[in-house]
Amino acid sequence: MSETTTIYLTRHGQTEWNVQKRFQGHNDSPLTELGIKQAMWLGESLKDHKMDLIYSSSSQRAIKTAELLKGNRPLPINICKAFREIDLGIWEGITQDEAKSKHAHQYHNFWNDPEAFYVENCETFQQVNERVINKLHHIVGEHIGKTIFIVTHTVVIKLIMAYFEQRELKNIWNPPYIYPTCLCKIEINKNNHTIILHGDMSHYKEGIVES
Repeated sequence: MSETTTIYLTRHGQTEWNVQKRFQGHNDSPLTELGIKQAMWLGESLKDHKMDLIYSSSSQRAIKTAELLKGNRPLPINICKAFREIDLGIWEGITQDEAKSKHAHQYHNFWNDPEAFYVENCETFQQVNERVINKLHHIVGEHIGKTIFIVTHTVVIKLIMAYFEQRELKNIWNPPYIYPTCLCKIEINKNNHTIILHGDMSHYKEGIVES
């Protein structure tokens, strides 16, 4: 049996609130027509790739993306609350412009000093990192040698990739940008890991839409 465990990470497809520049967090909004296409493009590009397990955030935008990209594989989608987006408390549903206007200091912190970010009823980046990395370790430990696909969200992907890169939390917003359904791939062996893809969009069939 191969001792190499392969992790694929992708963000959900574009949503209505992405287009409106609204913070989603634990709240949700439907995939747009483009978001559906993005998930299908990714699924098509992976149709001949091995996939042993699929995990999805419990948010509907992620579950729908997972359903679209898994194709005809007879695999269940394992719903996982630990891979939900950061809970943004009172920011959920408001636009980025509103957040910047009403909470300028914390808006600055969110993008420039994540370690200091906090608004009422939110999770901290540190709390999200703990739940996400703990769950990742658990999954990898239980499925050594398997190929695992995880459909999740921007902050979660940024934190997982920062963990593998040994990137400091304060620098998680550095490039690459995590576009809808962009793909990351990590191969994990007993004593090391290799990042194969980070924010790959080669499956896109139309121009990039930043959201």
